[in-house]
Amino acid sequence: MTAPTPVPYDLELVAGLDAFVGMVEIIPLRADTIHANRDHFATIIPPMAVQAEGRAIVWEDRLIPGPTGAGDIEITIVRPADSPAAPAPAVLSIHGGGMVLGTRFFGAGELVDLAERHGVIGVAVEYRLAPEHPGPAQAEDCYAALEWMAAHAEELGIDPDRIIASGMSAGGGLSAAVALLARDRGGPRLAGQLLGCPMLDDRNETVSTRQYDGFGAWDRNNNDTAWDAIVGADRFTERVSPYAAPARAHDLSDLAPAFIEVGAAETFRDEAVDYALRIWATGGHAELHVWAGGYHGFTGFSPDAEVSRAANAARDSWLRRILRLDE
Repeated sequence: MTAPTPVPYDLELVAGLDAFVGMVEIIPLRADTIHANRDHFATIIPPMAVQAEGRAIVWEDRLIPGPTGAGDIEITIVRPADSPAAPAPAVLSIHGGGMVLGTRFFGAGELVDLAERHGVIGVAVEYRLAPEHPGPAQAEDCYAALEWMAAHAEELGIDPDRIIASGMSAGGGLSAAVALLARDRGGPRLAGQLLGCPMLDDRNETVSTRQYDGFGAWDRNNNDTAWDAIVGADRFTERVSPYAAPARAHDLSDLAPAFIEVGAAETFRDEAVDYALRIWATGGHAELHVWAGGYHGFTGFSPDAEVSRAANAARDSWLRRILRLDE
């Protein structure tokens, strides 16, 4: 089958895409290179002390109980330097990395920014990685962190009615999984789910996955490697849990309001759009943005491009509305 013609990248984003590939994807992600990629990631993710230096925030590491039968979970709590007088909105931050790479510090910059600008309290969760821990172990860890946040809301100074799950890429997919778990188990009611370029579907069969096969940021081959690690022999079957691959959920009704953003020029475009369509079909709340010419995670590596500024403004607008940041 001939690969479909890819959507071209926004010209302002090309330099950032080259930097992304040159920094993050210098070792092709395959089953036998997952550990080498983890080691490389460890060299490019700044520790929390570096990310917090000179910022008006405080932070601390804690161990909290994990899911039943699993060990404790490491988290990092990020707060504004000046404690708010009233209970504050909160974000459960879930890092990217295909559920096979990365640490909780990979997405911690979002928490530093939100604490400093809006007084938001953040919790970054160190979930278990595949293939050592097959899915849905990752979602179970993140959901345990959400339950802990809600149970300790008073101690943490959190408004339990203003908690969202947020992440990019695998973190976006896991945020969707946490929203499903919260609904299905009658757990803490999320105020929202922020799904940035979310990794949702193990099948990897959409047009957009075939458009970015062998090139770009997080291409079809990387995605295959990650999903093989996450769901193993269950892949492509009905045995795949929706808490591992949220696109497998048959019912997307009664979920927390979703913000879904994705680039038009990336692997996850079509599954992200389909997820929003399926939420709307149930009468649910979803806000979808597909950014012309955007590669996977383009706002992080091309922050000064016009399309990145527009994407960041749209995300900030949703956060202000969902978390009621002006109260």
